[in-house]
Amino acid sequence: MNRTKLSKTKLTVVLTILLTFIVGATVVVKNTAEKKRLEKLEAEKERIRLEKIEKEKNEPIIGAKKNSVKKYGFDAKEIYNKLSTFDYSNNGEKVVFLTFDDGPSTTNTPKVLDTLNKHSVKATFFIKGDSLESNGAPEILKRTFDEGHAIAHHSYSHNYKTLYPNRSLNLDNFVNEINQTDMAMKKVLGDKFSSRVLRCPGGYMSWKNMDPLKNYLTEHDMASIDWNALNADAEGKKKDYNELFEFAKESSKDKEIVVILMHDTYGKEETVKSLDLIIPYFKENGYKFKILV
Repeated sequence: MNRTKLSKTKLTVVLTILLTFIVGATVVVKNTAEKKRLEKLEAEKERIRLEKIEKEKNEPIIGAKKNSVKKYGFDAKEIYNKLSTFDYSNNGEKVVFLTFDDGPSTTNTPKVLDTLNKHSVKATFFIKGDSLESNGAPEILKRTFDEGHAIAHHSYSHNYKTLYPNRSLNLDNFVNEINQTDMAMKKVLGDKFSSRVLRCPGGYMSWKNMDPLKNYLTEHDMASIDWNALNADAEGKKKDYNELFEFAKESSKDKEIVVILMHDTYGKEETVKSLDLIIPYFKENGYKFKILV
């Protein structure tokens, strides 16, 4: 009887050990399979991440950083149509485009950028190509782009006699300056960068024989943008910052779409100061700040 009991005990021990081994082996197999599954999943995630990075590297950059275009971008062609027909309505939604011509300057553009950052708004900068020849200017252009503002064309030389001899468009000269400025921008912002937005020096509406340029811009999916408001920092007598603000306020009155012309070039220190009045004014009156792309 004792021998039988002992045999049963031994059998129980053996079975217990065997069962423990089987369970343990099963757990190991399951853990190994789960580990492989997770490793495969992580490898797939990494592959997708790297593909996305590579794709983004090869995607063209049009006018501004992708995130900025998504959040603040407004189709420049739509604004061109609005300005050319003097229709400043926008279904009750107020939008303002702060635009700066003739930069970057090493004196005022950084101060403009500081002020825009302080008020958390974006703007569109119309770049004069030869301004990038100044020491420090390329770095300022890069900063402008990196901070989410839009970069646009404003010719290379801003020379009226070259662009509009006898006040009439010379298309070859004008296109050559578009290409020069494009190359200068790419040198700073990379080969993937381009801008489809242009402001003619002196304004599109100021010159004769402009249809060839209009056709060229249409063929190249570009838009010419003038303005329907200004702070008058390049008009008449020199004004202080408060006078510039009053001019901006008055010229934008009763418009749901406001494209305001200002300058960030040398000698425009009062424009920099006026922004601390202009930006809060538009905010208080319900305007959203957008960029032209």
